[in-house]
Amino acid sequence: MEILSYESKELLPGILLNKQSGIFQIYGQSCPENAFEFYEPIFDWFDKYAENPLKSTTMDFKMTYFNTTSTKFLLMLMNKLEDLSDSGKDIKIRWFYTDGNEDLREAGEEFMNIIDLKFECIPVENETDEFEADIIDFAGDIL
Repeated sequence: MEILSYESKELLPGILLNKQSGIFQIYGQSCPENAFEFYEPIFDWFDKYAENPLKSTTMDFKMTYFNTTSTKFLLMLMNKLEDLSDSGKDIKIRWFYTDGNEDLREAGEEFMNIIDLKFECIPVENETDEFEADIIDFAGDIL
């Protein structure tokens, strides 16, 4: 299964999905002009992954901002992960937010209350340093 990787640019989030590692990331801003068109290949990738998933999968959300439309698509993605969990797989979501950013913290808590998965909200001091370093390290490991 091929790696799905998009760099974060302008109002589009970065995406790193690699079956080998079992750690997936969505990061940056999500305000696509056509959210369905942007997220459709991601859902297709997840559908293929669900045919033969790893025993353990971690989804990292390192969002700096997302619009209302993106909220729906993020929730749909989490629902796909919830389906994997229901089939007996160990699924975990880690929601990173800049310490002090109450909007992103609350958004993570709202998702946590909706989704029946292991869900951790993790504050970081500086979103640019923490998020970018992790993403670069992660990308270097898989590409």
